[in-house]
Amino acid sequence: MGDKQTFALFFGNRGFFPESLIAGARKEMSEKLEELGYGALMLAADATRHGAVETPAEGAKYAAFLKANEGKFDGVIICLPNFGDETGAVAAVQDAGVPVLVQAYPDELDKMDISVRRDAFCGKFSVMDVLYQYGVPFTALTPHTVNPASDSFKDNMATFSRVCNVVNGMKRFTVGAIGARTTAFKTVRFDELTLQKYGITTESLDLSEVFLRMKEVDEGSDPYKKKKEFLSNYTSWKGVPDEKLESLSKMGVVIDGLIDEFQMDALSLRCWLELEKEIGVSPCVLLSELNDRGMPSACELDVCNAVAMRALHLASGKPAACLDWNNNFGEEDDKCILFHCGPVAQSLMTAKGQIVDHPMFAKALGAGCGYGCNTGRIAPAPFTYASSKTENGKLLWYIGEGEFTESVSRGNVCGIIAIGSPKVRREKLLLFRQLGIEIINLISRSAEIGPEIKMGQGNIICPGVVIRRSVSLGNCVTVRCCASLGHDRRIEDYVNISDQATLRGRVTVKSGTLIGLNATILPDLIVEGGVIVGAGAVVTKNVPPGEIVVGVPARPLKKKT
Repeated sequence: MGDKQTFALFFGNRGFFPESLIAGARKEMSEKLEELGYGALMLAADATRHGAVETPAEGAKYAAFLKANEGKFDGVIICLPNFGDETGAVAAVQDAGVPVLVQAYPDELDKMDISVRRDAFCGKFSVMDVLYQYGVPFTALTPHTVNPASDSFKDNMATFSRVCNVVNGMKRFTVGAIGARTTAFKTVRFDELTLQKYGITTESLDLSEVFLRMKEVDEGSDPYKKKKEFLSNYTSWKGVPDEKLESLSKMGVVIDGLIDEFQMDALSLRCWLELEKEIGVSPCVLLSELNDRGMPSACELDVCNAVAMRALHLASGKPAACLDWNNNFGEEDDKCILFHCGPVAQSLMTAKGQIVDHPMFAKALGAGCGYGCNTGRIAPAPFTYASSKTENGKLLWYIGEGEFTESVSRGNVCGIIAIGSPKVRREKLLLFRQLGIEIINLISRSAEIGPEIKMGQGNIICPGVVIRRSVSLGNCVTVRCCASLGHDRRIEDYVNISDQATLRGRVTVKSGTLIGLNATILPDLIVEGGVIVGAGAVVTKNVPPGEIVVGVPARPLKKKT
C-alpha cells in the first residue's frame, strides 16, 4: 500500500428496513472518501442483493472479496445505511486482518415511517455487540451516528486513519538495542521473547561495534560530508569544539548504517557513560534528528519506550520524544516539569537549539566529554503520552493526554505538562459504554464511606476522604485527599473536588465543576455545571453555570470560556 490510505467499504442491510438507502450510501461514502483524500474499495453492486450484505452467505462472499484484495486496503468501514445484519457483518470482516470502523447513518425527524426510517442508531449497537461476542476487534467513535457530509465524519475518518496507522504499523517491526544494559539501567529491563510474541524483533548490538565502525569512517566520504553538513545546520554549534562535531558526524554515519543493515523501524541507544568516556561526546543531538526523520529513537537503552514512541509517531505522523517526569510544579498537582538531556526533535521546539557540554557528565567525568546535548524549550501544544513494559509474557501500556503549556520554571527545562480534563474523561466513558466495558471505581482503604452511598463508574476516592450518609456520586468524579462530603448531597459527572475541600450537607454540584483546594460550600446550595470554585473560597449562595468564584465569601470573577 502507498501513502494514500484506502478503505474497504462494507454496507449492511436488514430486510425490514428500506434497501433503497443502500445505493445512495454507496455513492455518497465512496465520493466522500475520495474528497477527503482516501481511496475506496467496494464489492461490486451486483455481487449481492441491493449491493449490501445481509446473510452469512453474502458475508462469506464479501470476505472472499477482501481476501482477493489483501494488501490493497488499510481498514474496513462497516457502513449501516439502515439497521444492518449482525451475523452477516461478522462473517464478512472477522478475518479482515485490519482495523474495522463501525459507522451508522443518523435518522431524520421527518422520515420516521417504516418505509424511510433507518434505525441504524440501534443497529450499530447490535452489530457492535455481536462483533464483541465473536472476538472481532472494532473501532467506535462519537457521535454514535454520523452523516458522511458532516464535519464529524471528517474528524472520525482522521481518527480512524491514525488507528489504522498504529495497528498496521505495530504488527511486525524491528527495534534496535545499541549497547548493553548495565546495572544502572534496571528500570528499562525487558523480555525480548515477549516482544517477539507480539511481532516485535529486537536486534541487539554492542557499543564496541559502534566504536570500531567510527574508526573506519572516511572523512572524505560523501556520507560523512553530508552528515556533518546536516548536523551543522540542524542546530547551533556556537562554542563547540570542531572535533566534537566531527565525532558526532561519524557516529551518525555509523548509526544510519546500522539502521539500514538491520532494517530497524525504531531504536534505543545506550547513551552514557561509555560514549562520553571513550568518544568524548553525548549522542543526544543524533537521537533528536533521528526522531525528526521519523525514526523513533529512545535514549538509555529504553527499548519498550522506543516501542511506545513508534506507536505515538504512527498515530500523529509527528516526532515522538523520550522525556522524564522530573519535578512537581509547586502546589499545582495537575502539572509537572519534565525535561531530558536533548533527544527532543528540533521541530518540537520553540526555536533552534544550542549544543552544550552535558552538565551532568561534566560533573561526573570532567568538562568537555559530553558535547552533544541539544538544549531548548518544547513549544506549547497538546500531546499524548505513553509508556510500555513487558511483564509475565505480556506487553503492558499506559496512555493519557496532556498539554505542553507556556508556564515556565526557574532553570533550563524543556517544558511543563498538565494532564487530564473532563472532556477527555467524558469521551472515554462514552466510548467504553458503547463497547460494553464497565469502568471500576478506585476507593482508598483509608477513605471513610458512610451508608446509603450511590456511585456511578470511574470515580476516584483518595486517601483520607470522608463521605457521610446518603451521598450520590455520578461518573468520573474525583475526590482528592482529605476532602469531606456532608450528608444528603448529589455530585454529578466529571466533578473534581480538590484536597481538603469541604462540602456541607444537602449540596448539589453539577457536571464538570472544579472545587478548589480547601474550598468550602455551605449547606443547601446548588453549584451549577462548569463552575470553578477557587482555592480557599467559601461559597455562601447558589453559583450559576460557568462562573469562576473566589474569596470569602465567594464572588464571581468572570465567566469561564
